[in-house]
Amino acid sequence: MARERGKYAELIDEETWAFIERTEAAYPADSTSLTIDQQRDFYNALCASFHAGHPEGVTARDFSIEASGRTVPLRRYELAGSNPGPVVVYYHGGGYVVGGLESHDDICAEICAGSGYPVVAVDYALAPENSFPADFEDAIAAFRDVAGDAKGPVIVCGDSAGGNLAAAVAHASRGGDLRPAGVVLIYPGLGGDLTRSSFVEHAEAPMLTTADTQFYKRIRFGGAEPPVGDPGAMPLEDSDFSGLPPTVVFSAECDPLQIDGPEYEEKIRAAGGSAVCFTETGLVHGYLRARHSVARARDSFNRIVEAVGALGKGEWPYQ
Repeated sequence: MARERGKYAELIDEETWAFIERTEAAYPADSTSLTIDQQRDFYNALCASFHAGHPEGVTARDFSIEASGRTVPLRRYELAGSNPGPVVVYYHGGGYVVGGLESHDDICAEICAGSGYPVVAVDYALAPENSFPADFEDAIAAFRDVAGDAKGPVIVCGDSAGGNLAAAVAHASRGGDLRPAGVVLIYPGLGGDLTRSSFVEHAEAPMLTTADTQFYKRIRFGGAEPPVGDPGAMPLEDSDFSGLPPTVVFSAECDPLQIDGPEYEEKIRAAGGSAVCFTETGLVHGYLRARHSVARARDSFNRIVEAVGALGKGEWPYQ
């Protein structure tokens, strides 16, 4: 049965609708009603169906580190012929519940190829088996491990839940000896107020609803309320946005999380930092998987890779 397009009939183009319909055929729109194992099975199958392989010259190897008594699997992507220098640490999306090294494998490989920088993907602990702060502890441990060995600047990057973790790492590490040189966030969930703005306007958006966001929040924190004012959990709730690295955010227009990006940009800029947010017209949550089939998503992905490349060189090509 075809989805009712409603107010999104004109906002979203036909290429993107085709992507939405393909996604929902593989991953049910009511997935939060399924068991966690079922959600992971559907999500893994979905990501596999979109997997585009690795660009020529990109190799990958798996390794692991220890963090808070857990083994954290990592995967490092490298482009043949590239020189030691900037490194990207990538945190995958998936609501802190699904995803891993395979779900974003081709995305990381393409960021590596496009930027020329090694990319280290982090398979952080998932809920409900591991409630917060396990995901954050793994994220910061992985960053410190990579940064401690890096021969150049380290950029932290992530989408959705991974965008939250990338921002949280930046907040936690500022002022330390090991800190990111830049941050790239892709449709991140940063802890915005679920009762206002895009969380209301796009409460029933395709691909992600506000109810979905509430579900993942509940699972992440084990049914408890998030710790108040803890930027490791909700970066937007920090009381101090000074000293953060240059930050580039990409929000999707048709996404409950849309408002988190511009609000985060505003807070960093108000504190004297460098930040910019692009709200990508007509795009939906999860559009990274559409980068080979939807022109708007492809253009956004190119901008994402360009941002990673610029931050690795210490450049800020934004007004």
